[in-house]
Amino acid sequence: MTEKLLQYLWNHKIFKHFDFRDMGGNPIEIIDFGKWNTDSGPDFLEAKIKVGGVILAGHIELHIKSSDWIFHNHSQDPNYQNIILHAVYEHDMDIDELNNKNIPTLELKHHIDEGMLWKYEKLLNGNQFIACESSFNPKHIPVGFHEQNILKKLNEKAEDLEKKLKKFNNNFEAILFHSLAYSFGLKINAEIFRQIAESIDFSIVLKVRQNKTQLEALLFGIAGWLEDPKDELVKIWKREFDFLKAKFKISDVRIHPKFLRLRPPNFPTLRLSQLADLYHQHQNLFSKVIHAKSAEELFSLFKEIKASEYWDNHFSFGKISTVHQPKVLSRDFVELIILNTILPLKYTYHRYHHEEITEELLAFYKNLPAEKNAVIDSWSKMNIKILSSLESQSFIYHFNHFCVQKNCLNCSIGFTLLKES
Repeated sequence: MTEKLLQYLWNHKIFKHFDFRDMGGNPIEIIDFGKWNTDSGPDFLEAKIKVGGVILAGHIELHIKSSDWIFHNHSQDPNYQNIILHAVYEHDMDIDELNNKNIPTLELKHHIDEGMLWKYEKLLNGNQFIACESSFNPKHIPVGFHEQNILKKLNEKAEDLEKKLKKFNNNFEAILFHSLAYSFGLKINAEIFRQIAESIDFSIVLKVRQNKTQLEALLFGIAGWLEDPKDELVKIWKREFDFLKAKFKISDVRIHPKFLRLRPPNFPTLRLSQLADLYHQHQNLFSKVIHAKSAEELFSLFKEIKASEYWDNHFSFGKISTVHQPKVLSRDFVELIILNTILPLKYTYHRYHHEEITEELLAFYKNLPAEKNAVIDSWSKMNIKILSSLESQSFIYHFNHFCVQKNCLNCSIGFTLLKES
């Protein structure tokens, strides 16, 4: 038994029976179990109990043992002056202070199902993909589970984006550029690409994006790739960058992307060129993203995007490759951009303007295919049908926020399992 589990049982009223009596055998009726307090102070606030025909209103403190009241130094803490009940798993000693104030102590040990404790212990000590894998059944997934997870994820993303908005003067177009750069960087270069994007005043991007060579030169130059040009086109990019650097007073700081452990199609050279092409082709990209009403509308924005011709037979500067083909964006890559960048930004934009878009966004998720990765494969092995990104995004979010941390007490699936007899 842990104090957190005891609070959980109290909050959700998971007891074998409610024939509660204090240590003197007097009946205790819990009229209101109180509000679970996760901050400092008593565990449950604004509770109501009835003892000896008298209704008491105040706070309830829970402990594993009665003696914890003393060990936690509650006696001298003014936050605990309005306690009306001391609920403990095991009563190991009388607390004179509480007895003198006629505050009853309730022992809960015999009100808790031992099987439930064993089940919780098993969850914590399991080493499977998820703690409840051996007892999991798709029927344990509650109604609205996926929609709730997606909205939690979107709200977390929105809070992060709103912080960035404050930093960049509420410029949604700039935030889109930074977020897209992050996505184009994938896992290895995501933060590095974001730093490159944020190091450029977005007004400069707006001024040069009609000239793709200049926009590429801007990105390549900040990445530190133009210092020693190997061929004619790289010399042109360097010349353009030197011009832009002087014109816009660009910092000498260079931010170097990584190539290690990347497949050539994901090399940062190609990805930055593709990002430049995206902004070159769509002069009003932000407006198109915000007003798109379907997944296919979003896909169409990326359909013709590719790295410049130089990269048809290059992966790195000055090194000709035997592979000669246009470096276009795969549909899987575009799906990741839509899921991780565009939909969260659409949600944030409408939330910022107090406009309802929840149902429309959930429809986007339902119409996008499920991702393919190790986490989704493991969920699928448990007889779960994952048909769209609504389910896959939900399960990925749930795995990272609950399963990895074994946060079973706050998991809606874990709640169903623990309550099962």
